[in-house]
Amino acid sequence: MGRVTERRKVLRIRDGAVSSRPDTLVAEEPLEIRLNGKPLAITMRTPGDDFALAAGFLVSEGVLGGQRDLRNIVYCAGATADGSNTYNVVDVQTAPDVVIPDITLERNVYTTSSCGLCGKASLDAVRTTARWPIADTPPLRVTPELLASLPDRLRAAQRVFDRTGGLHAAALFSEDGELLDVREDVGRHNAVDKLVGRALQNGELPLSRTVLLVSGRASFELAQKAVMAGIPVLAAVSAPSSLAVDLAAEAGLTLVGFLRGRSMNVYAGEGRIALRAAAAQG
Repeated sequence: MGRVTERRKVLRIRDGAVSSRPDTLVAEEPLEIRLNGKPLAITMRTPGDDFALAAGFLVSEGVLGGQRDLRNIVYCAGATADGSNTYNVVDVQTAPDVVIPDITLERNVYTTSSCGLCGKASLDAVRTTARWPIADTPPLRVTPELLASLPDRLRAAQRVFDRTGGLHAAALFSEDGELLDVREDVGRHNAVDKLVGRALQNGELPLSRTVLLVSGRASFELAQKAVMAGIPVLAAVSAPSSLAVDLAAEAGLTLVGFLRGRSMNVYAGEGRIALRAAAAQG
């Protein structure tokens, strides 16, 4: 099994003093995802939670919508000279009644933020494949104070980041601020897939009473993954993209960016932010 971290020799220079020492780096390896035996996608990821990553990826692609849709996930033999398993290829087996869409084309349209296709095509693809409307019953409300407390709690839960400084993280919180799950990966989209995949495996979709917090920026791809999992609130410590804001506004997703300290920008879905009357008037 691939390791989460690896050691490499590094030349360290501090105030003119030179020394040689080992350094801890985050591991990065390719993962090929197959669907019912057919190659589907390759993603660069940090090894670990590979089955959850594959399941979450297929939720965001509109293939899986619940625990019953998933029959099994297994590692496949890797392409090595001696035939040993590299643990870098997984095959997702769906239930017999799951309809498999032409996801190869759809993925090129709406899950790659750098694909260069038009925004309308991306939004249309999510609209036609989303399984759950983001509806609040009863209404979900979160305070700015609760949101402001989440980044520090995420940072405190990043165990591998403390050793490497090279990982993104995603966390799910309850509407009361309880930390439900946190995942780290070299790719922030993979970290979100691991969260959503674990929720699918546990029969917890849709995640309609949760807040998703991601390190870094909020891309269209991350907003799409939140919508596909039924998550009503997405918060990021950095900026959102324009297409992420467009998708949030259309889908009813609350999108918060630049969540730093007590400051934040709400780009869409401001109705879920419980502001004091005086603050709202100001």
